[in-house]
Parts: sequence; structure tokens; C-alpha cells
Amino acid sequence: MKQGIHPENYRPVVFKDMSNGDMFLSRSTAKTTETVEFEGETYPVVKLEISSSSHPFYTGKSKLVDTAGRVDKFMSRYARSRK
Repeated sequence: MKQGIHPENYRPVVFKDMSNGDMFLSRSTAKTTETVEFEGETYPVVKLEISSSSHPFYTGKSKLVDTAGRVDKFMSRYARSRK
């Protein structure tokens, strides 16, 4: 790896999918104040609404879990326009 091209805060960070609880470790510069214990170590955590472990495209499931209700709102509008 080339020296001096990465920011100072480039560090291991745990990303947590809030829809199903899956977590994975990667390196990032994302700012966060929360921490979590992962595989015996404590890391900063970034919370995600959706990741590849819960996204319908990657899982093969057709249902999309949406905390804000945007999908349900779209489906109700779409159903009215099809009548």
C-alpha cells in the first residue's frame, strides 16, 4: 500500500444491518461515536438500514423491509392507478 495516501482515521469499523442484525468488519473513515463488541474486540459501529444480507436483490426474496413506509406508500398509489 502506498504511504501517505490514506486519511489518518482509516480504521477497522463494524457495519451493522439494523433490519436483521448482521454485522461485518471492514475499514472505513466513517465518523461514529458508538462502539460494539465483535469477535472479541471492540470496534466503532456504523448502523445501516439495509445491506447485501437483507436486500431483496441479493437474498432472492421479493419483500423489502422499509422502516419509513416508503415502499408501502408507493404500492398503495400504484394499486390505485392500475384500477
